[in-house]
Amino acid sequence: MSTFLSRLGRFSARHRLIVIGAWLLIFASLIGLSAGGSGGSEPEAAAGQSASDTEAARTLDRVKEEFPTMGGDSGPADTLQLVFEAPDGAAVTDPVTAEAIAGMLTRAAELPGVSEVSNPLDPAAPYISADNSLAVATLSYAQLGDTEQKEADYQAALDLRNDAPEEVRVELGGNLLDTSAPEPGPGEVIGVLVAFVVLLVTFGSLRAAGSNLLVAAFGVGVGLVGILAYGAFFPVGDTVIILAAMLGLAVGIDYSLFIMSRFRTELREGRTVIDAVARATGTAGTAVVFAGLTVLIALVGLSVVNITVITEMGMAAAFAVLIAVLMALTLLPVFMRTMGRKVLPRKERNLPEDTVVVTENPARTGNGFLNGWAKTVVNRPVRSILGGVLVLGIVAIPVLDLKTAYNIPGGDDPLSTQRTAYNLVLDEFGGTQSPLVVFAEGSDIDAQLPAIEEELATLDGVQQVVPGQVNGSNDAALLTVIPEGSPIDDQTKDLVSSIREDSAVSGVTLQVTGEAVTYIDEDADLNAALIQYLIVIVALSLVLLTIMFRSILVPVIATLGFLLSVAASFGGSVAIFQWGWLDAMIPAPQGDPMLSLLPILLVGVLFGLAMDYQVFLVSRIQEMHSKGMKPKDAIVEGFTRSAPVLIAAGTIMAVVFAGFASSTMAIAASIAFGLVVGVIADVFIVRLILMPALLSLLGGAAWWMPKWMDRIIPNIDIEGHALDAHESTEDKERKETRELVDA
Repeated sequence: MSTFLSRLGRFSARHRLIVIGAWLLIFASLIGLSAGGSGGSEPEAAAGQSASDTEAARTLDRVKEEFPTMGGDSGPADTLQLVFEAPDGAAVTDPVTAEAIAGMLTRAAELPGVSEVSNPLDPAAPYISADNSLAVATLSYAQLGDTEQKEADYQAALDLRNDAPEEVRVELGGNLLDTSAPEPGPGEVIGVLVAFVVLLVTFGSLRAAGSNLLVAAFGVGVGLVGILAYGAFFPVGDTVIILAAMLGLAVGIDYSLFIMSRFRTELREGRTVIDAVARATGTAGTAVVFAGLTVLIALVGLSVVNITVITEMGMAAAFAVLIAVLMALTLLPVFMRTMGRKVLPRKERNLPEDTVVVTENPARTGNGFLNGWAKTVVNRPVRSILGGVLVLGIVAIPVLDLKTAYNIPGGDDPLSTQRTAYNLVLDEFGGTQSPLVVFAEGSDIDAQLPAIEEELATLDGVQQVVPGQVNGSNDAALLTVIPEGSPIDDQTKDLVSSIREDSAVSGVTLQVTGEAVTYIDEDADLNAALIQYLIVIVALSLVLLTIMFRSILVPVIATLGFLLSVAASFGGSVAIFQWGWLDAMIPAPQGDPMLSLLPILLVGVLFGLAMDYQVFLVSRIQEMHSKGMKPKDAIVEGFTRSAPVLIAAGTIMAVVFAGFASSTMAIAASIAFGLVVGVIADVFIVRLILMPALLSLLGGAAWWMPKWMDRIIPNIDIEGHALDAHESTEDKERKETRELVDA
């Protein structure tokens, strides 16, 4: 592979216009596809669909078969609620309060799009709490227009709520708008600017930093346009684009950073610009391909969860990463050839092309601190391991209180009027907003309905059982159960399980469905899938790293380090978004359970990134060991050479993700923050402390592999031995040619 990539880099450097033209043509073609697509349905709707085969979904299918007119719907979709709360000590039926409510209802009937307004004070159909403190009116919308019209209709309802009279408190429940990505904020821009500063400090060259960032940014552009082109024909959700942009930018910067750093090293070793480009692409490029491959596999592997939105996010992010890899291997060599020795600091760039400026001791080239750090860790491995594990363990402690939910009822902002209205209704009426639909089957079901209703009423967590209806063949019935709590309460989850247990009524089977049950089942399925996905990822990590490093123990300790990083990421996310520790600093809503798709996404993305850092660090150590250095000397030497780039890469990744963590959108901010914690934990503790310490303890055994396994595992050649042999052959041929000419 190193030989092929070296030739690819050499070709790109020699044929710059062809490479640039090809990428511009691809970019323009994708823009054309994006503009020419039919668009289909709205992307938000597509993103919200689930492809999982839950018990609730199967029960819903049975409901549709037996009760075609019901369709399994639990209520109208296009509605809002005006929740009226009387002042302390008053009742909604008091003349003054009732008059204020009547005035609000009259104004509500005149709102744009509203087709009907219910009167909660109507004696024929009252919707008043038992203590007369709360009344709920429903605003029905006959036909909603496009997104712009929905926003206008919802804003009109909000304005009505905000203009409520002092005699009554009014909250607006429900939402006509689909969740969509917010406009980019200053956090994303600041993250990119900080990344540029880190690149500038790392390279000491404005051209090198700028070209690195430019290649990554263009890669993100191509990736996003490609996703939008796909979305023009098969709509995708906004969160899909957010993850792709976030990950594409971060890995794009990192991959270019690794290759350009090796390019600078090759120039310092006296190679010509073209040869340095080829060598950097063949060596560091091989590591980039392998690292990118692990990210791609992890992201594509998200499809095993069988949830549409997660599959879309994984595939879109994988496409963005693929583009980032291709950019680093083809477009970056164009920039490196164009810049030449100007990528070096000013004092080195004007030296003759064949000048060797790399000393044998990296401690003398500005990396003295890192060299000393490596020696300290290597010489005190036990203390280093205990200290690193202790820090990660403390950060991971909150994961013990991890709670997940597929959907947050009442909206994801605990301070919004939507959530306040939901909670007010929940406190007074129980789970009427999230009813459970019970599907009962049995012979002569009509005669058994009273016994079924009595059985359901005795279950813990049931507030009310609404009498059901029987189908025409008298072998199936539908009943509605109003739970006491919300769908994310443990009591409601236990209630669903209790209903599904064997019924005490002879010959009757009970199943339960409805929107609330669907979310409960989705959450349970995702939690189970997380365990399966972790097992797959761990196995994949062991296999890939065994192939990469031709070792048994290195993959094991690398995988354990990855698991520690994941635990820290989960713990940090729980502390911030579930406990609300940084509520004043993070603009996204806090205080809710973690969305159940988040842990799987974090595992997939962090696996790919952790393998990146493992490859770029340990491959250098392995290279030094393969040259005959003693194990500890190889660790110190390889660490000192690779740590500066690794620190820069981790810092860039963290600040880019931190920029996205400033989003006001809960899912985007929580993904980004989890990645910030995971990257910091993996780079600065696992890779820079635990890994060299563990390698030091293992010594030469770290690189041991059974002979039979060594024979069957393919050789990746990340150290570029094939390039050494190829260059030696070329040198020999040139020498023979000169001898023939002289003769």
